[in-house]
Amino acid sequence: MSVRRRPRCDFDPEELHTRVRIEVDGRLDAISPAVEQVMREVRQMECSKGKEFEIETSLREALANAVRHGCGNDGSKKIEVCVACDEAKGMLIVVRDPGPGFDPGTIPSPTVGWNIFRHHGRGIYLINQLMDEVSFGRGGTEIRMRKR
Repeated sequence: MSVRRRPRCDFDPEELHTRVRIEVDGRLDAISPAVEQVMREVRQMECSKGKEFEIETSLREALANAVRHGCGNDGSKKIEVCVACDEAKGMLIVVRDPGPGFDPGTIPSPTVGWNIFRHHGRGIYLINQLMDEVSFGRGGTEIRMRKR
């Protein structure tokens, strides 16, 4: 199977309890099994109630970007996924890939001009619409998403 457990997660244990830590192969066919595994756990968390669609869609989009851009569809490269839950602060999802990174400020809006007709380039836009907070770290190799 393409999903492994126990990558490192750098949450502050005093603030959030990390509930899910997995490592995913950098292949497109590894995305659905990883999302299904994470969502089984997420549905058990109190801070996700009523927000499962937004969380699942954002996780799927973040993993697709990590596979395509961060791993180049190379199954020998690994993506780290960490999910933490705090009922007061919400759910935090971190997806980290081994790629070269990118500048999120250079991503064109898919709602402007000819970009409307493109068949790709909507993942980050969609994540920003579905999640309450989105930030990028480690030179663009990490996305942090929070849903309250």
